[in-house]
Amino acid sequence: MATIRTARTHWEGSLLKGGGSVELLSSGLGTFDVTWAARIEPPSSGRTSPEELLAAAHSSCFSMAFSNILDKAGHAPESLDVSAEVGFQPGVGVTGSAIRVRGVVPGLSEEEFVALANDAKDNCPVSKALSIEITLDAALA
Repeated sequence: MATIRTARTHWEGSLLKGGGSVELLSSGLGTFDVTWAARIEPPSSGRTSPEELLAAAHSSCFSMAFSNILDKAGHAPESLDVSAEVGFQPGVGVTGSAIRVRGVVPGLSEEEFVALANDAKDNCPVSKALSIEITLDAALA
């Protein structure tokens, strides 16, 4: 059975002068301020952006997919540290997602780790939903 997750954004004003907040309704985990400036200025403003939320979705989805692929291959990971950097260019849009993973996986060679990480990159549901370039930097820790 499919599951549904919901978020809601309230926005006031124009793109450049306005602002809003995005609320994670399904989980109830919080409400986060969003503005145009948060998308194009250095990320120290205390506000988030769609790209940061996309990076969170991509890194967590990849982590789940990769741990499942490793487990099915007989190599359950001790740990995976995954980050995703999602780029944004005004006038162009989202430019790509760069995934970086470091893992502790006993009994697995570096070559096998990278091959299975590429499988996860190509097949995690968020990767499949995106029509942007996705790069991968994978290595054993």
